[in-house]
Amino acid sequence: MDTSWMARGNCREQPPDLFFPSDGVGVEIARRVCADCPVKGPCLEYAMENHIDHGVWGGTSERERRRIARRRRLAALDAAR
Repeated sequence: MDTSWMARGNCREQPPDLFFPSDGVGVEIARRVCADCPVKGPCLEYAMENHIDHGVWGGTSERERRRIARRRRLAALDAAR
């Protein structure tokens, strides 16, 4: 998988631990960094494809990515019917 997009992320200038918060306030701080990131989409897809279940990726929390994965699975099942 191509990860060259990572060098263009807003996160490149931030400490990595900012994106691995232990509380909701920390998630919101990380989301603010991600909000106008030019590679937000590829970042989210990277986390989804690699089943990354920790941290903020593409502006989403672990819980949000689980919801996205569930919706995608259900959509794939519906499409297969």
